[in-house]
Amino acid sequence: MKKILFTVSAFFLLAACGNTQPVNIPVKESGKPAPNEAVATFAEGCFWHAEIVFQSLVGVRDAISGYAGGTDKHPDYEKVCTGTTGHAETVQVYYDPAKISYATLVAAFFASMDPTELNRQGPDEGTQYRSIVFYRNDQEKKIIDDEVARLTASKKYAGKIVTQVLPYNSFYPAEDYHQEYIKNHPENPYVEHVSIPDWLRFKQANSGKFNFKS
Repeated sequence: MKKILFTVSAFFLLAACGNTQPVNIPVKESGKPAPNEAVATFAEGCFWHAEIVFQSLVGVRDAISGYAGGTDKHPDYEKVCTGTTGHAETVQVYYDPAKISYATLVAAFFASMDPTELNRQGPDEGTQYRSIVFYRNDQEKKIIDDEVARLTASKKYAGKIVTQVLPYNSFYPAEDYHQEYIKNHPENPYVEHVSIPDWLRFKQANSGKFNFKS
């Protein structure tokens, strides 16, 4: 389950430092899919966070929260939270390759989380929060492998990159209440003190690298 691993004192410290200004949370675009629309699939911890990361990029129409990487053919949130299904919280990203490249999506994926954390991201622990990039063809796999090699050579991280690189198999959309969760539940303590601050840090750190929606 989503949880904040803070002591009571740490929680109130975060509350004091939390965002107090209105934040324009990116949501899916209502338009129909473009004729040449492509799909990419990523797992980077909490899918609420991943959803707004990708929906904030120009060229991405929608990011759907769901489950992938496991063997259970009928996953749901409660089962995935047990860590027994093999699935990770994942987003299915629908994008226009004429506006944003797959390589840019992969770069944004690695820039928006810590690829050295094994079976967790931030306060969320368990195999369901592991990071995975799913590829659909050899070209996508090469783009992923090249980005991993570039990051490793840059020595940006002290630890080894442990993100899994797996062939895409299947994706199961999460329950309706998980879709656009941050936009619909800004008062949720996890959203307010983890999801939104993480996303704002991602935008600030990459303001000159990615083309963000206004």
